[in-house]
Amino acid sequence: MILRRVRSLMPQAQRGLLLLFAVIATASVFASCVYAEPAPLEMRLYAIDCGRLDYPNMDGFSDTDDYAGQTGSLVVPCFLVRHGSEWLLWDTGVGDRIAALPNGEVKQEARFSLRRTLASQLTSIGLVPDSIRYVALSHLHSDHGGNIGLFPHAVFLIGAAELPWARSLPTPEGVEAPLIAPLDHAKMESFDKDRDVFGDGTVRILKAPGHTPGHCMLLLKLPKTGPILITGDLFHQRRSLKGHLVPRVNTNRADTLASINRFEGLVNATGARVIIPHERQDFDSLPAFPGFLE
Repeated sequence: MILRRVRSLMPQAQRGLLLLFAVIATASVFASCVYAEPAPLEMRLYAIDCGRLDYPNMDGFSDTDDYAGQTGSLVVPCFLVRHGSEWLLWDTGVGDRIAALPNGEVKQEARFSLRRTLASQLTSIGLVPDSIRYVALSHLHSDHGGNIGLFPHAVFLIGAAELPWARSLPTPEGVEAPLIAPLDHAKMESFDKDRDVFGDGTVRILKAPGHTPGHCMLLLKLPKTGPILITGDLFHQRRSLKGHLVPRVNTNRADTLASINRFEGLVNATGARVIIPHERQDFDSLPAFPGFLE
């Protein structure tokens, strides 16, 4: 009754203007509902300590004697990627069983050691092995494939040339047949070309053969941090990158140099932050687990 009286006292022009404002407000609310921007995809990158390698002689890391007679240590990380509600693990470390050995295990001219299991670190952020949809392996050397058997229900992403090489006889240097045996019964997706894991360009596995026939790198596009390129074992240290050093264990020198050339082109084109997994300073530059980049 009061509203009607107010309206009756308003000039016709004012009533029309009030009606126009009401229509505009209604249309604006409707438009915001219909055309609302989708929520941004949540992505995270975690760097997990998955072991350490101590070498009494680093000579094998260059076929031009750059490391001859030098001792050295390499970190062994795993990288956990959250993509919305899905998870991808890049490499699996030296193997959780080594955590139970107080002095580690000496093999392949190095001492393998581990302070804390990968399984327990996943548990600390509310995950179990079955939470991981994809396990992607840069290659099948034992310091990268030590926990393959921990993920019986994951889909393994491996370069097509890698597994036939790793299964060949005699077993190639750096490969341990029992560690890759679980792949005989695993769900697996191999690829001859680069692999866009989720189909949106945010997580790409890139071929970079030479260290092994199916060796790969990982290129991420994080919403806040931007592009990150994880080199795998294309390089083992910053010194290797600077000098384009080729380890003696590499299966093909020419392929290695071609992959280095590709790597440099990718960095120039994308401006990606480079992470050399075995390089201590690169690992330490990342948030300490359970911290992460977004």
